[in-house]
Amino acid sequence: MQLTEQQRSADEALLRLGRRLKADGYQFICVTPLTQQRHLERAEGALARSLRDVFGWNQRFSPDLLSPDELTLMQAAAIVERHGSELRSTVRFSTLGQLLLLHSGYPTDATDAVFFGPDSYRFAQLIEAHLRRDSNPVNHAIEIGSGTGVGALLIAAACPNAQVTAVDINPLAVRYTAINAALAELATVSVEHSDVLNGVIGTFDLIVANPPYMLDAEERTYRHGGGLLGEALSLRIVNEALPRLAVHGSLLLYTGVAIIEGQDPLLTALNRLLVSSEWAWHYSEVDPDVFGEQLTEPGYGQAERIAAVALTVQRRP
Repeated sequence: MQLTEQQRSADEALLRLGRRLKADGYQFICVTPLTQQRHLERAEGALARSLRDVFGWNQRFSPDLLSPDELTLMQAAAIVERHGSELRSTVRFSTLGQLLLLHSGYPTDATDAVFFGPDSYRFAQLIEAHLRRDSNPVNHAIEIGSGTGVGALLIAAACPNAQVTAVDINPLAVRYTAINAALAELATVSVEHSDVLNGVIGTFDLIVANPPYMLDAEERTYRHGGGLLGEALSLRIVNEALPRLAVHGSLLLYTGVAIIEGQDPLLTALNRLLVSSEWAWHYSEVDPDVFGEQLTEPGYGQAERIAAVALTVQRRP
């Protein structure tokens, strides 16, 4: 993906800002949007008192809270909103283990927002558990719909000899993944613009994905999964990933599904799709009840709950 000179300058400033935060020992665990909203409501009118308030909780701050160098970097990156005499960052930084991850500010209303949250931590746990359990070597790996790139970065850190690719259809996610890879000093990660696996060649020992799984009226890229209730993109990824798995290769899919009258429509579809003895697979509910506020949105009248689920598929010899 070709960047303009302005984008390159902004991304370099974001990288330098992230490195300063790492050097300062910055830590922030990202919460759900609902918890984020409640925290900001509770802190309404209070200015940020720390870097966590500025880049984690996304509170307004007085310019004198940050050093002149930090403010200069923010301005060079074009991530400063002015509210009278107060300022606010349009991006956030969160931590996952040793990783520092740049993502969009709250609320994530923009169509090209790059989301990070509790689903990202559960996705990371799925990947880490698989890498501990599976003894097959990982030489080529890819993360589909990278967002912040957390999947690709975890694989690259655990498998230093692997060639790891991160792809996303959202140009801003491609940029943020590249910045996060540079922050993690993981030179084996390459980042590309792609719609699922379109234009990507080769087979892979490990394919991971954490796609959007909501039915979003605004069809925002980071949130909208399509289909009847957000399941279409997850099924598309499975369909396109299976032929690209090497022998003993694995697909790890962390996603969500709307449960209707006790039935899981995604599992029903997977039972049809994975009927061949070529595939060894396991499917489980990771969390039975996530994003309950979504049930008030159009299209969810029949849904009882939204469950976070994990699928692991391995290609048999």
